[in-house]
Amino acid sequence: MPAPEDAPVRRVSTGGLVALNLAGLAVVAVLAGLGTWQVQRLAWKRDLIERVETRIHAAPAPAPATATAEADAYRRVAATGVFLHDRATLVQAVTALGGGFWVLTPLRAGDGRTILVNRGFVPSDRRDPAAWAPASGPVTIAGLIRMSEPGGAFLRSNDPAANRWYSRDVAAIAAARGLPEVAPYFIDAEAAPGPGGLPVGGLTVVDFPNNHLVYAITWFVLAAMTLAALALADLQALRARSAPPARSRSV
Repeated sequence: MPAPEDAPVRRVSTGGLVALNLAGLAVVAVLAGLGTWQVQRLAWKRDLIERVETRIHAAPAPAPATATAEADAYRRVAATGVFLHDRATLVQAVTALGGGFWVLTPLRAGDGRTILVNRGFVPSDRRDPAAWAPASGPVTIAGLIRMSEPGGAFLRSNDPAANRWYSRDVAAIAAARGLPEVAPYFIDAEAAPGPGGLPVGGLTVVDFPNNHLVYAITWFVLAAMTLAALALADLQALRARSAPPARSRSV
């Protein structure tokens, strides 16, 4: 009965090996591209954090007529005018102090412009303005420029008709309250004493998650692993081609 002297060596065709290498190199290129993109995002995020840190600690500048997220988000500004307390809007919020509402009150400036000011947070059981609305009169507020939050929150849309607000949507609030010439941003007011200590200002959270370095390392490691697997496959194919053909003998 014939028996093999050695196990047969499995050989990969030249076409199959070329296809394997091309596919593998394509995967390596994609992974390396993703890693490079994350490195670029890391540089952008670090620059953003540095710019925002500079803005929030700068002396307050006059509130501008308009603003963009790239140039003005979290810029420290000041504005003088009269609060229109009868047109304030309560926006649902969850803060370090618990659940409640942001108090967004229009500030009518001397030049006729209106700026929505997030005066701060009030708990749910203190939502009655009579408990914390100050007397009318000119005020000067300082705070950070925040960009409008259109639409609502996750799975919860703003409902102006029912006066239910889940995000600080400047345009929608202005329309619902009949406010003309409203700046396209709102100001998060800094902490300032008020009746009964409410609303509580200065609760702006400035936090930019920065995981881009971890993502970049992950993509580059996957690219290196794929390249190593390709090299191992090529080495095994080379050994298979150089191995002598299997011999068999009869007993």
